[in-house]
Amino acid sequence: MAWIKTVSEQDAEGKLREYYEAEKTPSGAVDNILKIHSLDPDSLSWHVAMYRQLMYGRGSRLSRTQREMIAVVVSSLNHCRY
Repeated sequence: MAWIKTVSEQDAEGKLREYYEAEKTPSGAVDNILKIHSLDPDSLSWHVAMYRQLMYGRGSRLSRTQREMIAVVVSSLNHCRY
């Protein structure tokens, strides 16, 4: 749960609602890491674009598996559940 104010899926309108619909998990929820951007929907779009570039972009010599492993280690060190 974020410690800052966020907009729920039910209360989202306009561009934010569109972003939420596009980024729902298979269970139909929106991850909190994305909801923290809900007061500035454009930053949510930038966050998703940066994540996709870092994880799927061709500019790295690291494999997708290596990138995921780094993300898991960093999240663990930060005591993050993501």
